Amino acid sequence: MAASNNKQDAKKPNIFVRMGRKLKEVFSELKRVTWPSFPKVLKSTGVVLVVVLVFLVVVTGINYGLQALLNLITSIGA
Repeated sequence: MAASNNKQDAKKPNIFVRMGRKLKEVFSELKRVTWPSFPKVLKSTGVVLVVVLVFLVVVTGINYGLQALLNLITSIGA
């Protein structure tokens, strides 16, 4: 009987207890986070949007150039 008692002691708590503990840990960590100020968030968002637009223009230009090259090559063969 002592062996079965040890098994029950070593058994993990049910899933809801574990989820509750994990949620409590997450909120505890979130209290320690230093959140950026709103102007800093706006500035960072602006930088991200500008970088995305620059890459969009570059990739579109490369795509257009490769399409023109493909059209030139296929027109020579025909």
